[in-house]
Amino acid sequence: MIYSKNYYVLFYLLIFSITAVCSIYKPYELSLWFLESGFCFLGIFILIFTYKKFKFTNISYLLILVHFIILFIGAHYSYARVPYFDYITNSGRNNYDKLGHFAQGFVPALITRELLIRLKIVQNKNWIPFLVICICLAISAFYEFLEWWISIFSYGGAEDFLGMQGYIWDTQSDMFCAFIGSITMLLTLSKIQNRQILQLKYKKAYHP
Repeated sequence: MIYSKNYYVLFYLLIFSITAVCSIYKPYELSLWFLESGFCFLGIFILIFTYKKFKFTNISYLLILVHFIILFIGAHYSYARVPYFDYITNSGRNNYDKLGHFAQGFVPALITRELLIRLKIVQNKNWIPFLVICICLAISAFYEFLEWWISIFSYGGAEDFLGMQGYIWDTQSDMFCAFIGSITMLLTLSKIQNRQILQLKYKKAYHP
C-alpha cells in the first residue's frame, strides 16, 4: 500500500491516536476500557512492527482503522451502553456488540484473504473463500474463549465485558455475525482488493 512517496499510514496513525485519546476521556469504566481497547494497541503494534516486511493494501489498512474505531467506541461506553443502538431493533438490548462482531468477521476476512493470496499459501485459489471463512470463525471462537477467560478474573466487570445483557444465545449470535461479516467482505470487496494487490505488485516491480 504505502511506499516512500505516500502518507496514508501516517494519516491513519493520526486518526488512530485521536480516536484513542477521545475514547479514554471519561470512559464508562477505566479497567473495562483497558480490557476492550487492548486489542487495538496490540493490533497497531503488530502492524507497525511488520510494516517494513509486509505492507497491506490501502483498503485493508483503511478497514483495520475502521475496526479499531468501532472497538474504541465500545470501550468508551461499554458495548451495552453505546448511544442510539438500543433503538435499532426491538430486541430490548443494545446491539452495538453485534456491529463489533460483524467487523470481527469482515476485517479479518480482508486481512486473511490478502495474506493467503500475496504469500501464495494456497495454490488453488478456489479454496481461498472457504479458508477465509474458516479462519474468521476460528478467530471469532477464540475471542469468545478470551471473553470467557477474562471474565472469570474480572469479577464485577464480567457482565459488562461479556456484554450478554441477559441474552442466552449471545456467544452463538456473536459468531454468526462474524460469519456473516466474512461472507459480506468476500462478496463486496474481493475485486477491489484484487486490483489493489496488482497495483502493489506493479509498484514493487517498478519502484523498489
